[in-house]
Amino acid sequence: MKLVRGAWKLLVGIKDALVLIAMLLFFGVLFGALAARPGGSGNRAGALLLKLDGPIVEQPGTPGTLAALTGSPTTTEFRLRDLVRALDKAKGDGDVKVVVLDLDGFAGGYPAALTEVGDAIRRVRDSGKPVLSYATAYTDGAYRLAANASEVWVNPMGGSLFMGPGGSQLYYKGLIDKLGVTAHVYRVGKYKSYVEPYTRDAASPEAKEEVVKLYQVIFGQWQEAIAKARPKAKVGPFLTAPDKVIAAAQGDIAKANLDAGLVDKLGTRLDFDKRVAQIAGFDTSKAAGNFKTIGYDGYVARNPLPTGGDAVGVLTIAGDITDGKSSGGNVGGDTIAKLMLDGLAKKTLKALVVRVDSPGGSALASETMRRAIQEAKAQKLPVVVSMGSVAASGGYWVSTAGDRIFAEPTTITGSIGIFGIIPTFENTLKKIGITTDGVKTTPLSGQPDIYAGTTPEADAIFQAGIENGYREFVGRVATARHLTPARVDEIGQGRVWDGGTARQIGLVDQFGGLDDAVAAAAKLAGLKSYHAEYLEKKPSAFAKLIAQFTRDDGDDDAKSGGDAFTRIAAQHRAAFAQALGDVKRIGTGSAIQARCLECEGLGGTPPAQGDVALMNYVLARFGW
Repeated sequence: MKLVRGAWKLLVGIKDALVLIAMLLFFGVLFGALAARPGGSGNRAGALLLKLDGPIVEQPGTPGTLAALTGSPTTTEFRLRDLVRALDKAKGDGDVKVVVLDLDGFAGGYPAALTEVGDAIRRVRDSGKPVLSYATAYTDGAYRLAANASEVWVNPMGGSLFMGPGGSQLYYKGLIDKLGVTAHVYRVGKYKSYVEPYTRDAASPEAKEEVVKLYQVIFGQWQEAIAKARPKAKVGPFLTAPDKVIAAAQGDIAKANLDAGLVDKLGTRLDFDKRVAQIAGFDTSKAAGNFKTIGYDGYVARNPLPTGGDAVGVLTIAGDITDGKSSGGNVGGDTIAKLMLDGLAKKTLKALVVRVDSPGGSALASETMRRAIQEAKAQKLPVVVSMGSVAASGGYWVSTAGDRIFAEPTTITGSIGIFGIIPTFENTLKKIGITTDGVKTTPLSGQPDIYAGTTPEADAIFQAGIENGYREFVGRVATARHLTPARVDEIGQGRVWDGGTARQIGLVDQFGGLDDAVAAAAKLAGLKSYHAEYLEKKPSAFAKLIAQFTRDDGDDDAKSGGDAFTRIAAQHRAAFAQALGDVKRIGTGSAIQARCLECEGLGGTPPAQGDVALMNYVLARFGW
């Protein structure tokens, strides 16, 4: 009995200890969120600080609770529509004396997202309100934003070099051959290059042709935007002969930036902060150089979306399309379908806008979402598609549900093509002395057999399935866009298009952002007064607390993003993450995929956590 009582006391003690630890953690998070965040409470008047130390995305992921509690590094993601709304509100807000862009840790975004935020910054500047930008070194994406500021500052020990789109893509054919892996490829579309890293040691001429055309258009639009924002800036020499420009400045990159009119001021962060303080006011409770700050999160919260008038539903499909439920940066087909059907069940929606910002993913999930959207049409709701930065492959598959499609000139779309890839390891096993044997009752017994290889019958069936999938894809596009299947096949074949060209060939109806699409949907529904109602899972109070705790909303512990050479080195380190993701991609996953490879070279930087590749490569056995 003494042993039993002792064990019981031990269990009770463990339980009490766990409860105490949980309470301490909870109140620690609460205290940190309310008190410890620099600038977290903020001021009602001063400088609106946009410390963009992460990527701009359509739909941010939910921060992990464990990461927040343990202090593990997390990547802050900034929702595009929140940034634009905050900037447009600040334009006429008397409490906002100046808008400050801290771009030292900026992690990029797709061209269309950068264009939308850059235009919003320009609207603030054109209103007469000062916009000041600072970075040790600007990336191409960061400068796309900073160019619209009233004053562009750079650290004298830093300076910016511009890379332009493009670079090296890893190809694994040689490694695969050495390991004895056999890559069985099934595809339709000579421009569908997503499988090439596993089947070739270099890009095919067709793939390079498409990438060159896309990059030329995107890079041309970047140059036009810089010229419009800073017409006196001499950016050309930095793109065509950067070595000569830097040599002429005796290696002083920051001075070369200043001489070319790319930046207005050279100064340290302290110099910059003092300049901001002259406009926004000094924060006397902190060290010299600190200015009165309006925290971004608090400002967004104090300026919510309007709620008056009839509801135009906005269904957001952002990220890699996967089967099942949404998780991380992926969008699950079942999750989106449920959000759509639940929204329709309320009987309050008068129109629907589908916001697509995805390079593709699971074919099954894409069709699941498209079918759910069709229910809105069954209820006589007009459906308008708003393409964000990218709506390709599976993203375009979903877009065929719309009555009208809006896109930006820099939207990446198309990639109407399909492929599949199955790796088998019969030759790999032979290298280490392992063989296979067994009884097969039909030509498909055990297929696809990753140990012994595929059979001719299985190969024929897989190829036929891929060809059928392509015909289905083409048929859906032809019906939705009022084109012949032959015409869709001509502009399909895996080709990727910029938004401007997509409009010319009939894949897109007109240019415009999300607000334009909402207005068009409201007009189609005959609404005089309306508001956008986002069909999304609302974060719990605890999730909001975690998000606030993990977000650094102030400037006390600002870290330098490094000079131009540090930025370049970071891009090379990202290649290792890309390789890890590519290795996983060939051997994991189970769903047929619709995915765009070309899209991945244009969208910013890789995630900070784990070994996920650039732009969250789909991990799948099949891809289309």
